[in-house]
Amino acid sequence: MSTTQHRNLQDQKALVTGATSGIGRAIAFQLARDGAEVIVHGRDVARGTQTVEAIIEASGRARFIAADLSNPADLRRLIEDIGDVDILVNNAGFSRFGATADLEIDTFDALFASNVRAAYFLVAAFAPGMVARGKGCIINVSSMVGQIGLAGSAAYGATKAALTSLTRAWAAEFSPSVRVNAIAPGPVY
Repeated sequence: MSTTQHRNLQDQKALVTGATSGIGRAIAFQLARDGAEVIVHGRDVARGTQTVEAIIEASGRARFIAADLSNPADLRRLIEDIGDVDILVNNAGFSRFGATADLEIDTFDALFASNVRAAYFLVAAFAPGMVARGKGCIINVSSMVGQIGLAGSAAYGATKAALTSLTRAWAAEFSPSVRVNAIAPGPVY
């Protein structure tokens, strides 16, 4: 990583879902280093508070909003609490691996609610404002299992393939004002 710090996101506000750990947390820190005001989302208040404190300690700007994005009421409240954003990173979600025959219906539904439905309605809420302002960026965190078949990953892979498909549709729908991209990492420690 470069030691030169670029502050090219100084007047921008970013929402990073699932930002209290892993990839989302790293993205939140980088956006803050680049000057954005970061809204850290997660379900765990203690981890969210710690993430925000660490960002502020490093001279960044951040605040935390707790919400269970698979719960429609929580999702609506989060959208209302935030207002407009310039950058949306749809990172929140979870995985469940195992034999197709062993997956419970409730777990299947929870995977799609968290990994697909939440991203869909966050984009529906924030992209029109980005278009109206003539700029914005949406990054969807997909997965390599959305593109390749792995035993035991059918349902999770389907959620990530759906997110990749949504990304392509949104890129067509909201361009040229809004950049919409997906990243598809493999295993992350």
